[in-house]
Amino acid sequence: MCFKNSKKARFFLTHVLNNMRSMKSSYPIFLIGLIFTICCSFMPDKQDYPRLGIVSGLAQDSVAYASGFKMIGESVPKMLSPQLTDEQFNANLEKIKAAKCKVLSCNLFFPSNIKIAGPDVDDAKVLRYTETVLSRAGRAGVKFIVLGSSGARTIPADYNMVKAKTDFIGLCKKLAQIAGRYEVTILLENLETTETNFITSLKSAAEVVKKVNHPNFRLNADIFHMMREGEAPDEIIKAGKWIGFAEVAEKEKRSLPGVMGDDFKPYLRALHQIKYKGFIFIEGNIKNAAAEIPLAFTYLSAQIAAVYAEPKP
Repeated sequence: MCFKNSKKARFFLTHVLNNMRSMKSSYPIFLIGLIFTICCSFMPDKQDYPRLGIVSGLAQDSVAYASGFKMIGESVPKMLSPQLTDEQFNANLEKIKAAKCKVLSCNLFFPSNIKIAGPDVDDAKVLRYTETVLSRAGRAGVKFIVLGSSGARTIPADYNMVKAKTDFIGLCKKLAQIAGRYEVTILLENLETTETNFITSLKSAAEVVKKVNHPNFRLNADIFHMMREGEAPDEIIKAGKWIGFAEVAEKEKRSLPGVMGDDFKPYLRALHQIKYKGFIFIEGNIKNAAAEIPLAFTYLSAQIAAVYAEPKP
């Protein structure tokens, strides 16, 4: 969203003004948007910075689009699950087609009753499920499937961690092959210790992605989880070449950017250092969509614009 000329800058400023009329805390938001607009008016039109999306679901499609987002995230259970009949899935295809925003990603890949790590993994069951989900993703134009699935990947406390990782890597190689057939990318997400006991850091997730070594299996650098686990931005730099996506939310309450005023710039600078120009999706708790979604777009856009305007390290 950065503009080469003043005409585009004025267009964005008009958009900010329209958003702020419906928001109680309009003045600070206006200032952020104004700063963003001024910065962007001097930046080149070339796509040289990450693109924003939000995991708001189709229910908030219109609000997201009016706020400036062009891409949203949905969930596998709602959109692609084998539990959905063909009729239900086809109805979802029509909803996706009619949406203002492109449904680029889906999360909640595996339900907790389909284990993907530990002693109770049924490879055949996992692969059958994956085949259906990813074939439907391909038909729907969903390009990314986020592999968080905390319940599905949690292992028994006394289980051998080395064996768990070895087996998980082997399974992920099979998942990657299926993803490749349908031109979908699976994104392994770093979670946190309050959610699971398996792969709870960006570093450990990057190790898995590196060993899978497949173009359709990449790393989702979840900045929210990194902050919760106390991981430094440098881990993004170390994982650099394996990162295919990023997500963000505020640390304390997983609120949308701008609600609490978190500063994401240290992590954004790490992304800038590895020359990351992919997607950054906001995934957080939404209490007041009409106020928080426009705020999140303006607030995070301003931080991205400020960081990506800095000289590259």
